[in-house]
Amino acid sequence: MKTCNETLSPLEMTVRDALLRVVDPEIGENIVDLGLVYGLEVEGETARVNLTMTTPACPMGSMVMDEARTELIRALPGNMQVDVQLVWEPPWEPSMISAAAKHRLGWDYPF
Repeated sequence: MKTCNETLSPLEMTVRDALLRVVDPEIGENIVDLGLVYGLEVEGETARVNLTMTTPACPMGSMVMDEARTELIRALPGNMQVDVQLVWEPPWEPSMISAAAKHRLGWDYPF
């Protein structure tokens, strides 16, 4: 799997761009810039994504997962299958947030 910061194929860019439209409702920032997307790949007719949440107790986890699936299905060609997995390793931490998102959130100091 690739991270969102690696060189991506056109279909992988479509996956990443779809995930940019998924916003964590508690933080108000997209899941890519929050560092919640741990990996993505397109193999054959399947797009796979590994996501995490900020905490295992996240009350919005199932909603975020459903929204990610919906955005991927909407963005990808009709023959593509979508496989979104929730993973917990490595544990998410605030240092995984992109510099741009930290700036938008007013967190312009190092963690």
